[in-house]
Formats: sequence, structure tokens, C-alpha cells
Amino acid sequence: MKDMLNVQDYLFSTFDVGDWEGDEEQVAETLNELIHFAWEKLPEDLGSEQIDHIINGIWEHLRGDMALIDTELDELLDWVTHYINSSLDESI
Repeated sequence: MKDMLNVQDYLFSTFDVGDWEGDEEQVAETLNELIHFAWEKLPEDLGSEQIDHIINGIWEHLRGDMALIDTELDELLDWVTHYINSSLDESI
């Protein structure tokens, strides 16, 4: 259940994202915005394993992807919405 978890546990620091040739702060900030956005979109009654899978999957899909730097935030938010919806559909 979402109320048993804390979004803060999923956030990244500049050290967590690895080497982005000086763009580590931007990558961490963008990733954290995406995680906060995803958190708000997740149903309150979603199980903790599903939440872990979805939130961690955002990083797994975008790790090392220049989209974190080169893509407008609105487009990334659209991707997160699609990713969440697809993940929820798969779990039904």
C-alpha cells in the first residue's frame, strides 16, 4: 500500500546517477521530478511490490539515456504516464 511507503526513499542524489559528464545535478533533478510525478499518479491501494517495480523501472528504462538531458520535461512526463498505465495494465 502506498501509505506504507515514502517517495523520499526512491529519490536520487547526484552521486546515485553516476557520471553524466557534469550534468549529474540536472539528471538527478529531472529523475526526481519524474518520480514525484509518478508517485502522484499511482493508485493509493497499489501494492508495495508493484510500486517498487514501477518506480524503480523508471530509472531502469532511463539509465544512461540522454533523454534525461535532451528531452523536454513535458515529453518525459508523458512517457512516465504511458509507462505507469502500461505497467498497471500488465499487472491486471
